Amino acid sequence: MNEAKPSFVTALIAQRGNRAASRARLDEAVARAEALESLHVFTHRPQAYVEPDACAPLAGLPVGVKDLIDTVDMPTCYGSPIWRGHRPQADAPIVAQLRELGALVFGKTVTTEFAWRQPGPTVNPWRRDHTPGGSSSGSAAAVGAGIVPLALGTQTVGSVIRPAAYCGVVGYKPSYGTISREGVHALAASLDHIGFFARDVEVAALAHALFVAQRVDAVDSVDAWRAWFAPLAAPPRLGVVRTPFDARLQDMQRVNFDAALGQLRAAGAEIVEIELEADLEQIVDALQVILRVEAWHAVGPEARAHREKLSAHMRALVDEGAAMPEARYQAALALQAQLRARTADLLAGCDALVSVPATGVAPQGLDDTGDPTFCAPWSLLGMPAVTVPSGWTDAGLPLGFQTIGAFGEDLATLRVAAWIEQVIGARRELELASASTEALA
Repeated sequence: MNEAKPSFVTALIAQRGNRAASRARLDEAVARAEALESLHVFTHRPQAYVEPDACAPLAGLPVGVKDLIDTVDMPTCYGSPIWRGHRPQADAPIVAQLRELGALVFGKTVTTEFAWRQPGPTVNPWRRDHTPGGSSSGSAAAVGAGIVPLALGTQTVGSVIRPAAYCGVVGYKPSYGTISREGVHALAASLDHIGFFARDVEVAALAHALFVAQRVDAVDSVDAWRAWFAPLAAPPRLGVVRTPFDARLQDMQRVNFDAALGQLRAAGAEIVEIELEADLEQIVDALQVILRVEAWHAVGPEARAHREKLSAHMRALVDEGAAMPEARYQAALALQAQLRARTADLLAGCDALVSVPATGVAPQGLDDTGDPTFCAPWSLLGMPAVTVPSGWTDAGLPLGFQTIGAFGEDLATLRVAAWIEQVIGARRELELASASTEALA
């Protein structure tokens, strides 16, 4: 009997010390980036890369870094003309840790302006006349196009989970505050998360092990990894979240979500419809209040000095924050703290909650990055969330399926998401032969 093909992560661990394998990963990333330049994924890529450290834990893994995150050796412009050509004096801690573990910063990926609504030039790798989502546009597209297996993003409302769903990849938003945001331009400090785009859930779990759990020992060997990221012992109990916003769902997203639930039920999962013990409309309103006030503080210096260089979207956000009553802001923070303290209760005895990650497929056109509402509650509450591909339309656009866990229970959430990913089995790889303007436009 033939043995199963090793996963990407187990191959990475098994090949540690193999310089040819590390070099081949880098060469493949370079070739795909050059072949797919018209996706406009990167704001900057080095002309040459240092020789990969094949003996390090990440063994020369090429990683995309969102252009909201400081890199000392590459421009960091935060998606704004105000900062064009800016060279930070130090790497953000998350970037420094990437390098210490042997990863290569493959390039800076496009972000919307200060991680808000003004889109950059990136297009969806599956259909170039559709948005890749935002704000982590370039990171989502870089992984969706198969250029890199892992990329850093940020999420304030829905900027990891939503573009991951739009680009047919895994998105992982860790619990709030588990990764330092030093060296990352803030949008709303009480909401901002660093997150990851990954080719599959196991790669997201690798990022969790190294950057959230700080468990380098988990990748000492293939056996150590398999022990640390072990499969679920039994199918999970999943709580389905229905929301007041479900009228916004496209029919294809509704049908796909229900079909995925059917697959999971057939595989043994217990699927229960739950009444969430929280007012989702109140939660989303509180997020919008916090976002506006804190964006006013975060982008205020740029707004005062260079207002003419801000987009209309950003000017409106800052102005709304400046006008927000302090009492309303404090009430929103109080609600956030109250609900975040009892996220385990919200799961109602389930192993995880499940929901749609977006209203449907990536919208056509590049002027709008999509509706983040179905990610917003979990961003306010800081709960870990993972989206996996769950299906494809006849036009070749991906749909996603979101898993949400209790605050701090990231590993358990990833294990549930890995089980869901395996059951649904909807992951696809972009074929370069079909990645022509004619095929994707």
